[in-house]
Amino acid sequence: MTIASQKLTLEEYLNHNNDIEKHYELVAGTLTEMPPENPQNAEIAIKLLLIFAQFVTPRLLRCKDTEIVVSGSRTTVRLPDLMVLTENLADALYRSGRSTIISDMPPPALVVEVVSPGKVNQDRDYRYKRSEYAARGISEYWIVDPQIQQVTVLILNQGLYDETLFTGDDAIASVNFPQLQLTANQIFK
Repeated sequence: MTIASQKLTLEEYLNHNNDIEKHYELVAGTLTEMPPENPQNAEIAIKLLLIFAQFVTPRLLRCKDTEIVVSGSRTTVRLPDLMVLTENLADALYRSGRSTIISDMPPPALVVEVVSPGKVNQDRDYRYKRSEYAARGISEYWIVDPQIQQVTVLILNQGLYDETLFTGDDAIASVNFPQLQLTANQIFK
């Protein structure tokens, strides 16, 4: 059985023994290998993890190790660069025994994606994940784009995201973290 040529259900995906050396996302039922993160993107994700660790306990932070089931025409499971969980979601994950946020669990408070170079990656983070995360009810979604040195903060408002762009020394405004004092320049330097 060639996994890449078959459409998988969520149950089949969850029962699949992923290659330990590789990361996968399930995109519209198709198992899609994710290449290793480039060093700059990994550094940005870790930098943001350390910043959010000033506001929440480590129990609520996930960096490229927890996947989330999102809505779509077929089953899609994403592997965000960074997530900040709610207490209820952390409790649900611990009870489940697997780092997969399934549809009957609460959504995370915040998801951050660091955009990799290339149109496919840009489309995935700016278009597809935007609609998937909104449908999943994620209240705050950040798109951190090192190529254009911009942070897009999306705040869920009646099922759709309101968008604010931050560049340079603009202070990033976060609904979930109003005490945050961070600029785009601080992220990218």
